[in-house]
Amino acid sequence: MLLTARDITKTYGPITVLHAVTFALDPGERAGVVGANGAGKSTLLRILASQEPADHGSVQIASTVAVGYLPQTTPAFSGPTLDDLIRESVGNLRQLEADMRRLEAAMASAASEEMAALLDAYGQAATRFQDRGGYDLDAHIAIVLAGLRLDYLPRDRTVRSLSGGERARAGLAALLLRSPDLLLLDEPTNHLDAATLTWLEDYLAAYAGAALIVSHDRQFLNRTINRIFEIDESTHGLKRYEGDYDGYAAAKAAARVKWEEDYQRQQDEIQELRKRMRETGRQVAHNRPLRDNAKMQYDFKGGRVQNTIARNVRDAETRLARIEAAPVEKPPKPLGFQPYFQSEAVQSKEVLAVEGLRKMLGGRLILRDVRFTLPPRARVALVGPNGAGKTTLLRLLLGLEPPDDGTVRRAQAARIGYLPQDPAPVDLDRTVFETYREGLVKPESTLVASILGNGLFRLDDLDKRVGYLSLGQRRKLEIARLLAEQPNVLVLDEPTNYISLDVLEAFEAAVMAFPGPVLAVSHDRWFLRRFAGDVWELREGELLAHPAGYEYAETGA
Repeated sequence: MLLTARDITKTYGPITVLHAVTFALDPGERAGVVGANGAGKSTLLRILASQEPADHGSVQIASTVAVGYLPQTTPAFSGPTLDDLIRESVGNLRQLEADMRRLEAAMASAASEEMAALLDAYGQAATRFQDRGGYDLDAHIAIVLAGLRLDYLPRDRTVRSLSGGERARAGLAALLLRSPDLLLLDEPTNHLDAATLTWLEDYLAAYAGAALIVSHDRQFLNRTINRIFEIDESTHGLKRYEGDYDGYAAAKAAARVKWEEDYQRQQDEIQELRKRMRETGRQVAHNRPLRDNAKMQYDFKGGRVQNTIARNVRDAETRLARIEAAPVEKPPKPLGFQPYFQSEAVQSKEVLAVEGLRKMLGGRLILRDVRFTLPPRARVALVGPNGAGKTTLLRLLLGLEPPDDGTVRRAQAARIGYLPQDPAPVDLDRTVFETYREGLVKPESTLVASILGNGLFRLDDLDKRVGYLSLGQRRKLEIARLLAEQPNVLVLDEPTNYISLDVLEAFEAAVMAFPGPVLAVSHDRWFLRRFAGDVWELREGELLAHPAGYEYAETGA
């Protein structure tokens, strides 16, 4: 057993996120952690990684087990350069190698009575060194850097100068190079392009250790895990399902149907028992006193009837008491996300027109003579490897930063709704509703009805401070504001990042039904298949147009 968690409970102020969570993880086991935004997935990983304490419960990990943790946000790195980061990452293997050399030297001059202990210690060190790839360390470094598309970077490149995507991949590379026995990965796919994502899936499939993975990427889960741990939004406990994500989804749907049927069956039985008791009571109450000459007949026949009635009443009461002592709980009503963009299509032949766009970043030409028009019913997926300039292009289109050359024209009637790649910074002391209504000119009652109506938040969520929200919940708040702004053009940068699976499919459907043009950057293969629009690929600064159905996400081209 690599890890055992018992009765893990955690609250933040009045909010309970984990309650009596108990599970174990064996060597070679790969579990996906799923649940609604704010259910406690990231909190659980931080507790397991000793990044924060539980309020109650315990985590047991053997002292010889090395744990590697990748947080949802890019961590701070040790060392100023990429080479420093690599050396720090493989330091445990270098230390193991030094321990083996020390033990070899000790064995060369050891007395016979010391030799057995030294041989045992050397055998354990050598096994750990081999299991973690120590004998092929240089090859392992080359494989990881190439797989995560970092091998083009000079080793003396400062970490500070890396792009956001490069920093995220460098953090993942640092973790994999440590070759821990247990990987704790929180949304590892958020900043990976198609080719890198495929490489990571293959790497984890061959990984000798165990892994606990929080992810919203359905295909990634199907290819990398062999069981699902679900954190239940209502009970805050953990349920275990065997198999991949598709198996989990089918089992969960079947369990929900059975729960609803069992509950309804029990409610019907309760009503029937109470009805029987009422009718029996009325029957007894309607009995009339008998005349003397009928008493003998009553004692013989009526007495038996009364005894039968009394026994039926007692049986019904006993059955009802047994049900009420251990009832089937009413299935909680799911928080159903019902997104609807209240927008009219833009009445213009060209919503966006771009001519000769050029942009340099960090001395590198990111965009070269980019030109295109976006018609009013366009569906465009913008793809390309990490660092190709996709986010930069979106920011230029929105006027959030200037181009070095070229022009961007927007139709006068265009109201662009923008969802950035990462949740935007907000005042953490403000409430959910205060953040939602900022800049929206409508009566408060109308705004309350609108945020509750789309199903992303409940009434008791509105007074929560934003600082209590998870990144996924903040993403939901951004989506709620996007709906309220009633845009007629959507510009989406990795729209499926951070969104829990219960919200994701409904949001995808809303995007598909949007009446205006949509320009979406995404690496999510499931999303791209459903999106089914034209594909624009950024490659070496140029924009290449592909027809709908082009399988960029599959080929990593």
